[in-house]
This record gives sequence, structure tokens and C-alpha cells, in this order.
Amino acid sequence: MVSRLALRPLNVDEGVQASSNTAPSASGIPAQDAAGALSIHGLSKTYRIENRQIPVLADINLSIRAGHFVCIVGPSGCGKSTLLRLIAGLDKEYSGGIFLDGKRIASPSLDRGIVFQDHRLFPWLRLQENIALALLNHDYSKAEKNRRVSDYIRLVKLAGFEKAYPHQLSGGMAQRAAIARALVNEPKVLLLDEPLGALDALTRVYLQKELQRIWLERRGTMIMVTHDVDEALFLGDEIIIMDAHPGRIKHIVDIPLPHPRDRASSVLQGIRLEILEELISIPPEPDRIK
Repeated sequence: MVSRLALRPLNVDEGVQASSNTAPSASGIPAQDAAGALSIHGLSKTYRIENRQIPVLADINLSIRAGHFVCIVGPSGCGKSTLLRLIAGLDKEYSGGIFLDGKRIASPSLDRGIVFQDHRLFPWLRLQENIALALLNHDYSKAEKNRRVSDYIRLVKLAGFEKAYPHQLSGGMAQRAAIARALVNEPKVLLLDEPLGALDALTRVYLQKELQRIWLERRGTMIMVTHDVDEALFLGDEIIIMDAHPGRIKHIVDIPLPHPRDRASSVLQGIRLEILEELISIPPEPDRIK
């Protein structure tokens, strides 16, 4: 069976040695500092449907170390995306506490970026304008905004497409642009809600490698919801397996391999079979409200 690991207490200094290098990368963007530790305590969430309180998440307790890449897997309806929305501050109706670097999350903030399954670029804006839109509320000079936009366009390897409209980009390119838009504010935590789920298989594999490259360059905290176990194994330092009805953490699996990884590794394949066995054992979502 999958190893049951004790949940770690919040410790901003733990596991951030790899994040301490602030030398610029090839894109000109320095690696992120040792911020981005997330701690969740006793988190529960319900939705009101047809005059009934439907529990979605129950007693979530979790610590994520700064600079780690964490993947969340579980059956449909277990609350994975809801959990990301709560961390992003998009939904305030819950019990328990969510803390970033020791400070309670109370609302959306530029220290948390989010990328959705669809790119959500504005079709009437060019690529560089879509990315620059994320800097609208900053008081940076025009030159500084232009520099940041250019740096992140290079980071996601879209230099030369600055003037392109979204309809002139492939699906993978548009999703890379969405990642650049989420990162241009240099958030402490990047939340990824199945950002590669709508792509074809080859583009998805390519963007998994690109996402890993971006994370290795920046070393910011990334939390990704995915239904693809192989994707989680390739990217994640830890994999959180969620149970359903209501959603709760079933296991946390440590992946004991450095990055970049060999997808054919016998270690990964062994963990893959154990995770799939766990997921298959979880009952499917109900087809009606009881």
C-alpha cells in the first residue's frame, strides 16, 4: 500500500535550501526566495444545494514547504478544485484556517497566482497585452512593466509572438501565455487547476517538461490539481491523494527522486501502481443528492 506520511508542521525554513539561489536564470528572472510555505488547519467547506448543506471538504490538515511542487489527485467531485479556490482566496465561506508564511489568507492577493484548465486570455488583446494586464494594479514604471512582461515571455519560450492574438496561438502556446500571466507578478505560490487537461497527449507531455523547467528556474511553490497520475509522478515532490464524500486527505506520498525525472524509472512505476490501486478503491461520485 502507499506509504502513510505524517503531516508536517509549518516550517518556513524546511526544505527551501534549493530555493536560496537567487542568481538570474537564462530568462533573466532570479530564483524565488524562501517564501511560499502553506499551512492548512481544520479546513471544512459545505455548499448549500436545494436547502441542504452538502459537505465538500472535511477537516483538511496540510503543510506544504516553500519551493515544493505538490500535486493533488483524487476522484471527480472530491473537492480538489474547491481547495485551490480557497487557497487562492476566491471563496471565503469555510471553517478552519489557511496560512501563507504564517499569515492567514483572507482574500485574493498577488502573492498567489492561478492557472485554469482553459487559458482565459482576452481574445481582443495581443499576447504581451494579456500578460501585462496582470500588472495593472502595480505602481511599476512603464519600463519595469515592459521588462517583466518580456522576461516572462522568454521564460515560457514565446519570444517572437508578443504581437500575436490568442486565436493565432496553438493550445499549448496559449496555455504557456496563461502561465506567464500568472507568474509575471512573481507570486509566492502558483496554483494550477488541471492546466494541461484539455491538450492533446504530445502537447501535454511537452508542457509537463516546460512546467518542470519553469519551476526549476524559479523554485517557487507550485500546487497542481490533476487527474493524470503519470503527470503527478513526473512533476510532484509530494502527491496528495484525496478521498471523496466529503473530500479529505487519504494519503500523502513522498516521491524520493530528484528532478528532472526519468518517466520509465522503476521506482516511479512502482509508486504509480500503488497510487492507482488507491484511487480505484475510492467509490465514484454520487449521481444525485441524497
